[in-house]
Amino acid sequence: MAKKWITPSHIEGEASRQAHADMPSGTYEREISKEGFFGPAAFMHHKRPPTGWVNFEGPLRPRAYDLVKLDQAGASPWDASRVLHNNATDIRFWNLHGAMDALARNGDGDQLLFIHKGEGDLFCDYGHLAFEAGDYIMLPRGTMWRLAPKESAAILMIEATNSHFTLPDKGLLGPHAIFDPAMMDAPSINHQFKAHQNDDGETCVMIKKCGAISVATYPYNPLDVVGWHGELSPVRINVRHIRPIMSHRYHVPPSAHTTFLSDRFVVCTFAPRPFETDPGALKVPFFHNNDDYDEVLFYHAGDFFSRDNIDAGMMTFHPSGFTHGPHPKALKNMLEQTKSATDEYAVMIDTRDPLEVGNDISSVENKDYVNSWKNQGS
Repeated sequence: MAKKWITPSHIEGEASRQAHADMPSGTYEREISKEGFFGPAAFMHHKRPPTGWVNFEGPLRPRAYDLVKLDQAGASPWDASRVLHNNATDIRFWNLHGAMDALARNGDGDQLLFIHKGEGDLFCDYGHLAFEAGDYIMLPRGTMWRLAPKESAAILMIEATNSHFTLPDKGLLGPHAIFDPAMMDAPSINHQFKAHQNDDGETCVMIKKCGAISVATYPYNPLDVVGWHGELSPVRINVRHIRPIMSHRYHVPPSAHTTFLSDRFVVCTFAPRPFETDPGALKVPFFHNNDDYDEVLFYHAGDFFSRDNIDAGMMTFHPSGFTHGPHPKALKNMLEQTKSATDEYAVMIDTRDPLEVGNDISSVENKDYVNSWKNQGS
């Protein structure tokens, strides 16, 4: 049964009639919404930025991690540092310094690899795929695979625990907006794959199921398929092939940048786009309470215009209920209109269920991150 929300649309006091545009002079908009950005919403117009606190204590405080400083490395993805997790997803960061010794197979759910750094080859049940920085590689649950980077690789891994990844319904935009599904590459049974099959010695497969690792040892290389057909396979797409939706008169919400869906979370991609040119349109992410989702952002490359002191390889975590928005520098740039476009690539993960922080990353946390919004309210 479809939801019928009980609140009517209403305008009170000095307020814009259009979200994210034509705000009353000298005010700062804050959105309170249901279902992320899909449900009913209210738009508050404040005299001061809603993040102008002078002190913030307690478990709702936001966190920031410099994941590239993690020195833990392993030849298996199951050795990767656990960053955040809940019953629906497991987010890890993996430093891989050479070819995997064994094959891996995830029995817990589909696996999404985001290549932050490095290039090389993926070998799997379905064949061979080359990879490079900026690639998403989606591996269906149960796929046997191994990576062979040319030097070293840094990889953000996102598991859809007991679930799978799908593409979003693009509605009125049509199926070819943002990226055409034809841009997604499947593995090939090519000469690289056949050469890999020739390495036919004893091979171990490290299988993760219910978080525990089992090892199956074969007296040969089990990646020995000679052909396949069907609608299910790993796929690869690079962030440079993503063409973000934008409007010159309206700041579209992050949900418009959704790349992959799972049952209890979404994965979005922020890619370079022009700023809005309408004089009344908001040009930076709006202040908001994301009260139904935890919000995670991994910064891959570029100039991260809405955040101060954020570099490539860092991750921010804003728990559900935390009011947030642009940092002072981004807000100043918006008011002065000093830039014409964004220049960033970032991966956003919004989870319906609260995330827990992994034990592996306390050493790379920026404990002062909550104070980065200071000096906005004076």
